[in-house]
Amino acid sequence: MKVKVAKSAGFCFGVKRAVEQVYEQIEINNGLKKIYTYGPIIHNEEVVNDLAEKGVTVIDSKEELEQLSEGVIIIRSHGVEKEIYDIVEKKGLTLVDATCPFVRKIHKIVENEKNKNRHIIIIGNENHPEVEGIKGWAGDDKSVISTEEEAKEFTLPAGKSACIVSQTTFNYNKFKYLVEIISKKGYDISVLDTICNATHERQAEAKEIAKEVDAMIVIGGRHSSNTQKLYEICRQECNNTYYIQTLEDLDLSELKENSYVGITAGASTPNNIIEEVHTNVRTEF
Repeated sequence: MKVKVAKSAGFCFGVKRAVEQVYEQIEINNGLKKIYTYGPIIHNEEVVNDLAEKGVTVIDSKEELEQLSEGVIIIRSHGVEKEIYDIVEKKGLTLVDATCPFVRKIHKIVENEKNKNRHIIIIGNENHPEVEGIKGWAGDDKSVISTEEEAKEFTLPAGKSACIVSQTTFNYNKFKYLVEIISKKGYDISVLDTICNATHERQAEAKEIAKEVDAMIVIGGRHSSNTQKLYEICRQECNNTYYIQTLEDLDLSELKENSYVGITAGASTPNNIIEEVHTNVRTEF
């Protein structure tokens, strides 16, 4: 069996940086201070579980944060709303900001555009933590759009201008399509493509590999937005596409009839999981 692994599979720069910062804090603190991440540092259960075994606690709400009197708070790679920074400062907690620099750039953009009295349009999944964070920097005059129907229904008050940004892991082609729908309305709109290059390259490479192979394996956390989008892209090109978190989720017997298998992985997937899947698929047949 021939197996092709996407060169772009696995940790992106922002995720690698965030994970390294948590392990660095574990080593620096050596048990002196309790370490917390605000939300899972990345969307990968294997990584989050390993950190938990090393004493890192995940907190998921402002209420939990308000209850703390000491400790190290690490902001997840997806970023958070401004209010979280304010609470950490008010409580006198130690802050380590592991927000992906590309996400942090969006925060600065929307805050600046908000101050110019522009309506902020965020192209992305409203319930995704990255988008929730961006919303917290955009003020009250904002909209989140993720579907064709929402783009068609969107209206802007007369005389109002708008700025469009995107969730960094959104599907690039879908972003362009939704922007095109909104742009045809004739509004005064500035468009900033804030999808990170790593996401675009990962999606483009996955699509090309899926076109070639008999079966495609997409590896990533079940809550990972960028992995879900990779799966959707690959599924459009290859009917035999499998979405797994680890090797245990893959029924190798289902691949027996395939002579050429492709493998890609989301930005939060550790290399050891990719290697394990690659090795077992290659040696099993």
